[in-house]
Amino acid sequence: MSLDLKIRKDLGGFKLDLEVQAGNEVLALLGASGCGKSMTLRCISGIVTPDEGHIIVNGKTLFDSEKGINLSPQERHVGLLFQNYALFPNMTVEQNIMAGMNGFNISKREKKERVDQMIKTFYLEGLGKHKPAQLSGGQQQRVALARIMVSNPEILMLDEPFSALDSFLRWELEQELLRVLDNYGGTSIIVSHNRDEVYRISDHIAVMSDGRKDCFGDKESLFENPPTYQSAVLTGFKNFSHATYIDEHHIKAEEWNAVLYHEADKNIGMIALRPQPLKLAAGKGENTATFRVAKAIDNFDDVILVLTTPDNKSDVADADDFSWLTVSVLKQDYRPFEGDEYVNLLIDESNILVINGNS
Repeated sequence: MSLDLKIRKDLGGFKLDLEVQAGNEVLALLGASGCGKSMTLRCISGIVTPDEGHIIVNGKTLFDSEKGINLSPQERHVGLLFQNYALFPNMTVEQNIMAGMNGFNISKREKKERVDQMIKTFYLEGLGKHKPAQLSGGQQQRVALARIMVSNPEILMLDEPFSALDSFLRWELEQELLRVLDNYGGTSIIVSHNRDEVYRISDHIAVMSDGRKDCFGDKESLFENPPTYQSAVLTGFKNFSHATYIDEHHIKAEEWNAVLYHEADKNIGMIALRPQPLKLAAGKGENTATFRVAKAIDNFDDVILVLTTPDNKSDVADADDFSWLTVSVLKQDYRPFEGDEYVNLLIDESNILVINGNS
């Protein structure tokens, strides 16, 4: 199974321009709200028609603007799990699942057998006569997945599948979803802005920003060394500074006014600090930067320090201002601060991510 997608869609104030391929794997579309992730799924399913491009699933052309091909949603045989599950409120669990086989040229007996199998597969025994309002959020999701899987979809697409659930149910249903994806074995796409879910579920990740593919890669490589500012933000990096090249072994973090030892080339554009505990230095030395402590927040096993540059007198942190940092310090390396105090933060070379200037 495979996906070959290259589409453009002009929605006035927003333009989707995306090219992506996937094989027998779970592909994640990771991005902030409004970046075009859900719109991409709607184009694949046939709910929205792109202005140009092509969509090919398992060698079958679903859409091709040059060839004049645009199959209806019913002809595409793709499975899309909506955020709100889109169950029919006046139908029972059995009827909702059977709706996934509308248009199938098979006997009522075979449909009933398939429904019974889905009820067993998704642990819905005893709920067949219930309506959606009588089900928990987790049960509703399982019904929606059963309705999709009963149709043997060519591709499985999940649009923020855990957004409507509390944290306990998220974990429980994530494990069930992993089981479904393993059994499915074909091409699956999951849309999310949650980096932890994406890492646990997906094989490859396409980071999206403003309707475009910002970068693409296997999850391990992308999380370890995100190549762009947007991918670094989405994979958990929080502290950034514009950087300039000094020599092959030194760079300057502009907003932090710090010269740091790190191998780099002249194409450097920014640096980021990896999301892990940092250490405080006793004095100013190599790979240290001085910051004012604006706030210290006690955590279970560490302390979160909200820092800013010494010349910044504001106590209101601005996420878009790189002179502000939020860092974790282990409690064993921390002492209480009183009033405006200054600390020297040790920025080890291994903590630094370099982002090229064209990223």
